[in-house]
Amino acid sequence: MAGQSTPYYTPTAKPNGTANSAHPLRRSNVLLACLVFFLCSFFYLFGSWQPRVATTSTVTSLRTTTVNCVSTPSFNSTVDTTDNTYKELDFTAHHSAAAADSFTVKTYPPCSVKYSEYTPCTDQKRSLKFSRDRLIYRERHCPEKNELLKCRIPAPFGYKNPFKWPTSRDLAWYANVPHKDLTVEKAVQNWIRFEGDRFRFPGGGTMFPNGADAYIDDIGKLINLNDGSIRTAIDTGCGVASWGAYLLSRNIIAMSFAPRDTHEAQVQFALERGVPALIGVIASKRLPYPSRAFDMAHCSRCLIPWGQYDGVYLIEVDRVLRPGGYWILSGPPINWKKHFNGWERTKEDLNEEQTQIERVAQSLCWKKVVEKGDLAIWQKPINHLNCKTNRKITQNTPLCPVQNPDSAWYRDIETCLTRLPEVTNSDEVAGGAIANWPERLHMVPPRVSSGSIEGVTPEIFQEDVLLWKKRIAYYKTVNNQLGQPGRYRNLLDMNAFLGGFAASLVDNPLWVMNMVPVEAKADTLGAIYERGLIGTYQSWCEAMSTYPRTYDLIHADSVFTLYKNKCEMEDIMLEMDRILRPEGSVIIRDDVDLLVKVKRIADGLNWESQIVDHEDGPLEREKLLFAVKLYWTAPADSDQPS
Repeated sequence: MAGQSTPYYTPTAKPNGTANSAHPLRRSNVLLACLVFFLCSFFYLFGSWQPRVATTSTVTSLRTTTVNCVSTPSFNSTVDTTDNTYKELDFTAHHSAAAADSFTVKTYPPCSVKYSEYTPCTDQKRSLKFSRDRLIYRERHCPEKNELLKCRIPAPFGYKNPFKWPTSRDLAWYANVPHKDLTVEKAVQNWIRFEGDRFRFPGGGTMFPNGADAYIDDIGKLINLNDGSIRTAIDTGCGVASWGAYLLSRNIIAMSFAPRDTHEAQVQFALERGVPALIGVIASKRLPYPSRAFDMAHCSRCLIPWGQYDGVYLIEVDRVLRPGGYWILSGPPINWKKHFNGWERTKEDLNEEQTQIERVAQSLCWKKVVEKGDLAIWQKPINHLNCKTNRKITQNTPLCPVQNPDSAWYRDIETCLTRLPEVTNSDEVAGGAIANWPERLHMVPPRVSSGSIEGVTPEIFQEDVLLWKKRIAYYKTVNNQLGQPGRYRNLLDMNAFLGGFAASLVDNPLWVMNMVPVEAKADTLGAIYERGLIGTYQSWCEAMSTYPRTYDLIHADSVFTLYKNKCEMEDIMLEMDRILRPEGSVIIRDDVDLLVKVKRIADGLNWESQIVDHEDGPLEREKLLFAVKLYWTAPADSDQPS
């Protein structure tokens, strides 16, 4: 080549020295070349002699099944199946877990149809063992380990995939929730109607027979629901969650809850409609939410005795309400002078109830904003500076000792006022001001910027935002239906951290229940709420407070690593199967050795699944399992639950 210091070798080039010279270095080169040639030939012949074993790649596309006109997600294979040149190569993963354990797949049989609406921790038969005082028997009471079911909960015969949102807000299939009691009991209140093979939800409620939309418009005339300052809400005693359903069109997301009581399946109806809801009750334990979580709390004739027991229930609402947040009460005893005849209660009784509520609200330093018609609205102060000053001259609720106000998993409600973070002046928002929606979704949450979450910095938050944009993009290349608006409505993130999974999907017509395990190293649920998202605490060693077939898609990030040696992997998987809809999808990311075990259980649950590489490539130990729960129901001749 041009510029080289040694010339090309040509046949006519003269060698240095005489032609017969035998240089020692040249002899060594010849011997080395012969040795290399011999070794290469030997290993080539030895390799050619080894028997070939034809195998099938484990990375294959799941078959597409169509049931009720909805197809299961097609998982895009990472193998080019159009080229058969390498069809005999073995792409099977050979991991230590696979070698160490038996390959026998344990199968899980269907449960009896009587369990088709089984909620393990709010089972009505078990609840009868507990005190009825203050509705303690309606709280969570989970089965012992030896009572856990090792079978798959069946869907009722005739189960159909729910209507797509927003149609589902107004319609649900009768076969999915075969209960007509509410159509009779609440007929005059416009909750729900039965029409042939489906239910219709007119949007009514006990205190808004003209519809939730008109009722919310009335609230909007009293406080601003349109500027994004109110994003998260909690609805106590939600019925079929029509209030929360119609708030969604205003970019307000409500956590609705009601007990599993004589109003059979009210929360199940809410979930079937595609509205966030949980089974729950205010009784003796704190609500499973962090302090300062909700911008607005609501009770529409929810039958909670707010003034009794030293005002303990309003004190708990105060704990979960953000500084400056609103509490809305409609129905008895509001405006009792006008309505007492229709409520079939005495003037003295109603007057006493309202006096108790007013007294408790005042002791919490709330300000009554307005009382108009059937509505009354109070506002929580933005800090406790003036409240502490006035406390010296008034009989206010005593302040709680310094404690963790976010601790809420099986924690007793207290009759003391939850302290707000300290401020330096009366105009400062305790705990830090948050932006209006949607800006708050992308801003560093005050709990993070203040350093109150150990180990979570603003830099980590920003990295998490970018990480989940990348991960969601990758998920959509494997499960192409994740990118189809309307395919999924109810989503669950079992280990949400900062809510990055939910935040990356916020523009889709869906909602995500962000779970922060109580065993997690960092309690980040407060920061999730500061972003304008919703969620709850949970231990996955126990069942979730929801009905079977709640979620269309479940996401589990490092859940099995977190619960390793804490509880049984199969019990977590059986709970996932219980709360997942037929044809619902699962995305699990975890260490490869754990995923091999997870896949074996998934096979026993009759899920179709595959393990794929991490988004950063095959060299990462963390892998992903994508799965689909196949469609199946109880047999046609089985007795449906009453």
